[in-house]
Amino acid sequence: MAQREAFAGIMLENENMTIAPGAAEDDRLDYFVHKDGLTFAGTHLIIDLWGGEGLNDADLIETTLRRAIDVAGATLLHFHIHAFEPDGLSGVAVLAESHISFHSWPERDYMALDIFMCGKTDPYKAIPILREAFKPETLQLNEIKRGIVS
Repeated sequence: MAQREAFAGIMLENENMTIAPGAAEDDRLDYFVHKDGLTFAGTHLIIDLWGGEGLNDADLIETTLRRAIDVAGATLLHFHIHAFEPDGLSGVAVLAESHISFHSWPERDYMALDIFMCGKTDPYKAIPILREAFKPETLQLNEIKRGIVS
């Protein structure tokens, strides 16, 4: 906690990152999840897609993730995709309720996705969207409840 307080109100910048002063008062809502008798920061889904289609198609991936964000009830703030040569994509969707990130290795028929959401969102609603778009032979899913406080 002392480190976070030490940086309160300081603006740090470089070409890749900006850390702004604390949130405005109306941005400080409690986005912790209260479910099944637990209180926690959010649900983090770790997803491995094997044998899917379109793993090097930036437009398909962006369209699919935008749909998944909408269906899950999240709010998109920023979307970025980076293409690697000769193949492969990495990207992140920054959400008001956390993020979705992905990395694809088309040469291995594999994509890794992380969906971390808090608040009243439902990250599990993204799974059928991913299955429909990428048609994976195998989808492995692990859940982590992040930041359990009670």
